[in-house]
Amino acid sequence: MSMAHEENRIREEICVTGASLYQRGYTVGSAGNISARLDDGWLITPTDVCLGRLDPAEIAKVDTAGNHVSGGRPSKTLALHRRIYENNAEARGVVHTHSTHLVALTLAGVWRDTDVLPPITPYYVMKVGHVPLIRYRRPGDPAVAEEVAALASKVRGVLLERLGPVVWERSVSQASYALEELEETARLWLLTTPRPEPLEEAAIEDLRVTFNARW
Repeated sequence: MSMAHEENRIREEICVTGASLYQRGYTVGSAGNISARLDDGWLITPTDVCLGRLDPAEIAKVDTAGNHVSGGRPSKTLALHRRIYENNAEARGVVHTHSTHLVALTLAGVWRDTDVLPPITPYYVMKVGHVPLIRYRRPGDPAVAEEVAALASKVRGVLLERLGPVVWERSVSQASYALEELEETARLWLLTTPRPEPLEEAAIEDLRVTFNARW
């Protein structure tokens, strides 16, 4: 597959993913952003553009030196995305949303700063894993990019206080799936009274052995 053909495929994948997330309420208005790693740079959704109405041709392209090559003006979170890619060779897609239940979780209080949610379902353990909290700083603050960069090789995602999740995986689609599992777990946690107990360590070890879960 040629580089141009692969790039076009990923542009379409970003648009399909953005529309799906927007239509189901994972993000609203012009909030959120999606990026993908290319062999010659990165693609990232333009700043202040609705994820539900993305145009493949208008997705911003940035070369490996950080120069804007084509498309709209890159999202202000580009530095954060680049730092994730620089520190995790396997990451090929990053998704950031302002998902309701995850933002609400940061307002109500996370389980732990090192684990925003307890391991209450097997799919959370297998598909998401540990998600640390990043304390609030303004959107686009370079200090956030550095905090996340230090964690990029150890986890699949982080939760930005009052802003929402940032999740990375081997593709844009896979990052989206992990983010959706994270949001669903937050919804279950917030809707359940009394709060459910985490899975027992023996159950988690079984998931590690059987499915190579990273917990």
